[in-house]
Amino acid sequence: MASRLVLVLGDLFIPDRAIDIPAKFKKLLTPGKIGQILCLGNLTSPSVYTFLKQLAPDLQLVKGDFDILLTVPHQPQHVGAGQPQEPVGFPIPTALSKVVTHGTLRIGFTHGDSIIPPGDPDALLIAARQMDVDVLCWGGTCKFEAYEMEGKFFINPGSATGAVSWNDETLGVDGEEEGNTPSFVLMDVQGDVLVLYVYQLRRDEKGVETVGVEKVNFRKGASGA
Repeated sequence: MASRLVLVLGDLFIPDRAIDIPAKFKKLLTPGKIGQILCLGNLTSPSVYTFLKQLAPDLQLVKGDFDILLTVPHQPQHVGAGQPQEPVGFPIPTALSKVVTHGTLRIGFTHGDSIIPPGDPDALLIAARQMDVDVLCWGGTCKFEAYEMEGKFFINPGSATGAVSWNDETLGVDGEEEGNTPSFVLMDVQGDVLVLYVYQLRRDEKGVETVGVEKVNFRKGASGA
């Protein structure tokens, strides 16, 4: 693999809950820098599927809870009379979870709708043990999280578009109707060390958008578990 960087994102919900991946994110995500993409479900746009495949041909998908088959026709400049237009789409993933290996780390990923209760740390720990992974990436909540528990590292990249989750109990509370903070993560694995780069699109009171980046480190076995 030419690049060690692994992009993790999910819960895009385009076009029903968001228009597109933010432009400032797209400027950062350029071909040749990313070796693999882990998409945690709800990739509902053929154009975004194409965009991700151009970033890294090694695009790994798992099934979300709102995956639907979307196809769009080709738009050739000249279409002969009676010549059918070939549909363009993307495969609907059937796997609920997958495991990839980088360095000495086994990294599992799943959408998270099969985790009961949703996002529960103990339930996630059980899932990580069942999958026999050092790192577990999950989605479904549309909110970024990252923490270590009993020697394992848990990552929720949030929603790359800032879409809301219908399972969010705080939705609509105190008149809050805005979406979540758009976010994605990049993982750089070297041996037994994972460096997590967290990208979040923030907007100030004047509406000015900036991309903030934070770094989190995880070393396998460092907790002594």
